Amino acid sequence: MATLHHHLLPLQRLPNSPRQPPPRLRLPTKPSRPHSRLLPRAAASTAATTVTALEDFRRWLASHSVGDGGKTFPAAVPEGLGLVAARDLPRGEVVAEVPKKLWMDADAVAASDIGRACGGGGGGLRPWVAVALLLLSEVARGADSPWAPYLAILPRQTDSTIFWSEEELLEIQGTQLLSTTVGVKEYVQSEFDSVQAEIISRNKDLFPGSITFDDFLWAFGILRSRVFPELRGDKLALVPFADLVNHSPDITSEGSSWEIKGKGLFGREPMFSLRTPVDVKSGQQIYIQYDLDKSNAELALDYGFVESNPSRDSYTVTLEISESDPFYGDKLDIAELNELGETAYFDIILDEPLPPQMLPYLRLLCIGGTDAFILEALFRNSVWGHLELPLSPDNEESICQVMRDACKSALAAYHTTIEEDEELSERENLQPRLTIAIGVRAGEKKVLQHIDNIFKQREQELDGLEYYQERRLKDLGLVSDNGEIIFWES
Repeated sequence: MATLHHHLLPLQRLPNSPRQPPPRLRLPTKPSRPHSRLLPRAAASTAATTVTALEDFRRWLASHSVGDGGKTFPAAVPEGLGLVAARDLPRGEVVAEVPKKLWMDADAVAASDIGRACGGGGGGLRPWVAVALLLLSEVARGADSPWAPYLAILPRQTDSTIFWSEEELLEIQGTQLLSTTVGVKEYVQSEFDSVQAEIISRNKDLFPGSITFDDFLWAFGILRSRVFPELRGDKLALVPFADLVNHSPDITSEGSSWEIKGKGLFGREPMFSLRTPVDVKSGQQIYIQYDLDKSNAELALDYGFVESNPSRDSYTVTLEISESDPFYGDKLDIAELNELGETAYFDIILDEPLPPQMLPYLRLLCIGGTDAFILEALFRNSVWGHLELPLSPDNEESICQVMRDACKSALAAYHTTIEEDEELSERENLQPRLTIAIGVRAGEKKVLQHIDNIFKQREQELDGLEYYQERRLKDLGLVSDNGEIIFWES
């Protein structure tokens, strides 16, 4: 019938990754810990290290005429590193221009030994995998890498859930984020296994020492957290300096804060240009909005933070047509005619209405008994229109029961209540990862309660709804204005 799964968030949002079926819910057998030998030093490991690394990075930028306009500079900030205004800056001011020669992207891969090892270019690899291998090989080169000062300021980890220990992951037990995190790590593991056998093990000169899964996961996490949203897929690129800009929930502008434009003779040299989305005072940090459409779970997975914003709280409902359904073929045909399938995913946001196609799909799933006439070929081209409105009392009652039972089951999987989470969130000095866990699990539970309330209210309104048979009789002129059936005497 219909179920709620602790499934992956849509994996097409990963670089070039197709949507996968829900993974089996389990914890990783081992916590993920970065490989200390290969990874660059953390951006904020010590104050002295940070100062030295930043000085080297600034000199490197200046040598490439980046950031020399006196508008902004990289600095230590509460988030780690960020961009700080050197003077008052108006909204829309260009604060960073980074030439393509400094980007780490597919062209950089093609021009490197990695590209040649892959048979030219990326060798058919997914773009993020090719850039991840370039990143790891350049880290292995140490001071010999042309990107060495940039690599030195990259963090060893973020607070993304892909870097959480097994104990930390227990704090998101029952959430969709947990199964998403496990699924993403399995996906990255499968990519690593492939490149380990085909590329890394065959090119020891490019990867001296041992490249581990943790190294590869680190590279994935760096790309995931630092690549600008539109620079994914085939356009994936790390842009040094510009990628230090941090996110603020106070920035709500839909417009892009950056663009790629031509510069130099005839505008042939691509340049990444970063602008201020709002006015910034001298000494203040420059912020942008990473993505208004991401849920808290996605923010936690990609960047390692959450927001106290109801529009970020969401839950993805998975509905599927059971293969054991006696009308499986007819229902699947109708779903596909309306651009859905055997399985459909619906993102529910706290305090917002259900997605438009969710109720028709639910009604389709619950059709049975005397309602099955609507599945006949005669109705095939019009059935979806009928399902957009209540079909019958039994069908409408079924969709309410299915959804309320599913919400109850999902809520039972969490190890805390909303009230307990709210009490915890008020404590002082919470660790960032615990704050993330509380925010995500409380948000999911609130959305589940929101869904349950929608269908609870619908149950209470069943007697007052108008169903297919009544609408049909009205169309035929057989029902009066007060709802009574009209009879004619001969």
